[in-house]
Amino acid sequence: MSAAVTNVPHHGAADPAALPIIPWPSAVEPLDGPGPSLADVRVEAPDAGLAALAVEQLAGAGVRVHDGAPVGVTLRLDPAAGPVGSDSPERYTLRVSADGVVATAPERVGLLHAVRTLRQLVPVGRASAGEAEAPAVVPAVVVHDAPRYSWRGLSVDVVRHFFGPEDLRTVVDLVGALKLRVLHLHLTDDQGWRIQIPSRPALTERSSATQVGGGGGGYLTVEEFRDLQDYAAERFVTIVPEIDQPGHVNAATHAYGELMPDGEPTAVYEGIEVGFSRLWFDNPATEPFLRDVLGDVARMTRGQYVHVGGDEVLTMEPAEYARFVELACRVVREAGKTPVLWQEGARGPVEPGTVLQYWEPKGEPDPFIAAARAGARFVMSPGNRAYLDMKYTPEHALGLEWAGFVELRDSYDWEPEQVIPGLPAESVEGVSGAVWTETLATRDDLFSMLLPRLGAVAEVAWSDARRKDWESFRARVAAQAPTWRAAGWEFHPTPQVDWP
Repeated sequence: MSAAVTNVPHHGAADPAALPIIPWPSAVEPLDGPGPSLADVRVEAPDAGLAALAVEQLAGAGVRVHDGAPVGVTLRLDPAAGPVGSDSPERYTLRVSADGVVATAPERVGLLHAVRTLRQLVPVGRASAGEAEAPAVVPAVVVHDAPRYSWRGLSVDVVRHFFGPEDLRTVVDLVGALKLRVLHLHLTDDQGWRIQIPSRPALTERSSATQVGGGGGGYLTVEEFRDLQDYAAERFVTIVPEIDQPGHVNAATHAYGELMPDGEPTAVYEGIEVGFSRLWFDNPATEPFLRDVLGDVARMTRGQYVHVGGDEVLTMEPAEYARFVELACRVVREAGKTPVLWQEGARGPVEPGTVLQYWEPKGEPDPFIAAARAGARFVMSPGNRAYLDMKYTPEHALGLEWAGFVELRDSYDWEPEQVIPGLPAESVEGVSGAVWTETLATRDDLFSMLLPRLGAVAEVAWSDARRKDWESFRARVAAQAPTWRAAGWEFHPTPQVDWP
């Protein structure tokens, strides 16, 4: 065995062209000798559910899995697995040798991460024109791995254009493949209401059939939302629903006119402007509405978090806004969940454990530093790095440009602990990409904006800054292109990568 390769992902036998792993692991130890052929394998796992997930991953890479196969892929729970010194519940060790594959981890999620890494090592598209497919030989290597942050996510807007259960399951698959753990769904806005609320049926009856540009729309039923969460949870992805308020509420005020001071419903809105809609705290209809909606959503949510929005409220006095933040967070906590808000929530009362999602890198840092002192946790989604609906370049056909143009390297070369000057590093809970869908109407539109940039965000969230290397990353991105094509995942062929 050669010496461990740590912090230098492009060194020696662990060259990224041979090990196209995204995000890059904590430590890689190349082994002497050849690796196994994974054309045919058998899987041994602690339980049937994990075995099925392993089969799903390997079959997606073209590996045949059956009980009589000559090569074993063994998944085993082991509290000693992972990098030395790591206490992450997601840590794992993957050993690939001529004798077979052994993955160890203290928890099931780590074992699935190990299988995801193994899948990335399997060459896809191994046949040349007119030739039989070559054996799926993978390198002999030991990987010790653990994430930097526990919150590693993607925020998806399903309001401006609606993406239904099938599309969202595919997004879960992508999120999981990159070892992200959170899928945050922006479910309500001015253009539509995308989740059924049992206590307020008019929200979907009157406000779900519209979207940007007109036509289409849709919503998730209670059963569809439950099934999506189940699908995600099986793959160790947590769904975080967002009910945006006290702004971005035209769909709500269209359904329930009593939320307006004059009692009249607002008109349908199918544009992309922001900041014009709002609730009124002293309106007698407001608090019952928030309690009904947030209470129902909390009861429908499997995970720990409910996002209560709070962004771009442009026509409300600070004192009234703070009362909204206090009420929304109180309702969520009373329902047993942890509230998440956009960064503007720092202007309201902040209790320990509240999560603030930072998106617009401008203004003074003092409110955020004060919120951190009060116990807030921060998820970093800076628009000029992690907003994946920004155009790649000025001539790109899709996307917006209010935060600038965000190419692949822009999404890679940033440090979460430096986004807010003076914020204590220990207050950073994690990192999330975000994609807004004003200009994205199809799954191919969506994926072409996510890939390859979501891989860059995933590496920022997972890998220690000392292990990041742009030249290594762009080579590993190129090596993943056949896998994305095989999965049917559209991606943008940025000129920053030398594509195969």
